[in-house]
Amino acid sequence: MTHPIRLVSLFVCLCLSLSVAVLPARSQRSSVSLDRRDRSVEYRRDPSSAALSWANEELRDMSMDEKIGQLISVGINATFLNQDSDAYKALKRQVEENHIGGIILFRGPVYESVVLVNRMQQVARFPLLISADLEAGAGMRFDDTVNFPWNMALGATGNPDYARRQGEITAREARALGVYHVFAPVVDVNNNAANPVINVRSYGEDPKEVARFAAAFTKGAQSRGVIATAKHFPGHGDTAVDSHRGLPEINVNRERLNSVEFVPFQAAVDADVGSVMVGHIALPQIDSTAIKALPKTVKAKPQDTDEAGEIVEEKATMPATMSPVMGRILRDDLKFPGMIVTDALSMSGLTIYFTQDEAAVRALEAGADMLLKPADVDAAFRGVREAVKSGRLTEKRIEESARKILAAKYDLGLVTQRFIPIDPIDRTVGSKDVGELATEIAEHAITLVRDEDKLIPLSALKPDAKIVNIAITNGDDRLTVANVFAARMARAGRKLDTVVLDERSTEQEQQKAIELAKSADLVIASMYGRVRSGQVSSVGLPAAGAKVLTTVIGGKAPVIGISFGNPYLLQSFSGLRTYLVGYGDMPSLQQAMARAVLGEIDIVGKLPISLPGLYPRGTGIQLKAATK
Repeated sequence: MTHPIRLVSLFVCLCLSLSVAVLPARSQRSSVSLDRRDRSVEYRRDPSSAALSWANEELRDMSMDEKIGQLISVGINATFLNQDSDAYKALKRQVEENHIGGIILFRGPVYESVVLVNRMQQVARFPLLISADLEAGAGMRFDDTVNFPWNMALGATGNPDYARRQGEITAREARALGVYHVFAPVVDVNNNAANPVINVRSYGEDPKEVARFAAAFTKGAQSRGVIATAKHFPGHGDTAVDSHRGLPEINVNRERLNSVEFVPFQAAVDADVGSVMVGHIALPQIDSTAIKALPKTVKAKPQDTDEAGEIVEEKATMPATMSPVMGRILRDDLKFPGMIVTDALSMSGLTIYFTQDEAAVRALEAGADMLLKPADVDAAFRGVREAVKSGRLTEKRIEESARKILAAKYDLGLVTQRFIPIDPIDRTVGSKDVGELATEIAEHAITLVRDEDKLIPLSALKPDAKIVNIAITNGDDRLTVANVFAARMARAGRKLDTVVLDERSTEQEQQKAIELAKSADLVIASMYGRVRSGQVSSVGLPAAGAKVLTTVIGGKAPVIGISFGNPYLLQSFSGLRTYLVGYGDMPSLQQAMARAVLGEIDIVGKLPISLPGLYPRGTGIQLKAATK
């Protein structure tokens, strides 16, 4: 007997398949009259002749508004939406009236995301290109799916093949979820220890190593039929400002860019990467055009941070997203012919200085093809339309970008199959091999930077030793943050007394942690200083936790410091005599860290970055497992 849920899934798939019959006749005619070049599943940057023929045929019949709409992608956090709800109607209006070309999926449940995308594909005249930031796999955006370790963990393994395999699996899961444009890999060279937004999202600080991993991910992902995206051009690694909060600056010359920042971008281009994302980053030695902050009465309200979190420089220079100089460098010098996409137009690094209508026009003037996540979609659309009417932008310029986007949709197979079948999702997404790869990467990434008292592994510690785990988090997750690590330790017979500290911790809670540490045989300082885009507290530890940790380091009990995020934390707590880095808080990394501390696995990771004044890149004490 067929399971009732499976019947519902089959019914939904059938209904969505039948809905193709009501698509505009023009799109039907084009899709069946042109054969898609046989690429198996692989996506190649150069469009097929069939794709270009189809795109040109569509462009001949499209209105100017439809052409402009193809260049705009809106961002959504997918949830269940009743079709009579204001949120549903607002998104549907963007598809029908502004003719948007794509949707960017942020955090949301799997099935709600897929159903909502299918609904929008159903009302769209042209297939929508769905995209998502999947830097750490599907788990970065879709609830209850697997998060791969951050890129810096892959860098710590020294093995680019992990990036290739991650790219393949990410693409497979993305396509099953209807995502064909993946905003990954991050190819920024993180050579600034104070970077608050890239950090562990980077493969490391060595340009050639970052290039190897970037090319591997790109090839893996595109071999399985998605567009990969190298970001954030010209490089967001040597910055101390989060572009979600303000405009970062890289004040270096072209020679330096050629030898550092551009190296992994060139490798990605040579690997046939389909798109490049340009960041809101000022380069005064390359484009010194001065810009000023908008008056508060004109400036849009921040969307990716809050008013207090914005970093406003009254005078700055042109961000790369708005700079024709940077656009020419990418096109002419790096020889990139693919799609140029902007970073989100809603970010404060842009909105502090430009209105949304002006930003959209300037981005196209600078060479962008796709305008991502405008803070005001109507204003961006209106700005481009007015620029065409006034002659500031030509119809040819709009068609140039629309042609690239339409051709990509054709070669991705969206013209003939734009809907996502529901039934196969739970057989494709989150399958066994996804978790196995995440675990394998994690277990090869754990890095033992320092162990002056030979505390690792814990096999020398008496079985009934009292271990206090002081977990310090910069997130709002005090009830769950340490659970995975503590549970894995407990499975091995090492029960932890865990106390969690965050920015809300009271003096009483701080004192409790200190008193617990005084009675311990061993203290584990679990430091969850994670990257939190747009947040003032990104990559750092809250003051309460830092205060307790400083006190505990000076106590009698030995302390093992573990970074489940920002690897540079040892600079702030150099008194830690034992220090391990996990590069993230993903379950795979927390479990691998527990196994490494317990001596159950070899410790083989090496720092892909230097800890300035302490340890060079490549540092990593190699230990064989105490037990197998």
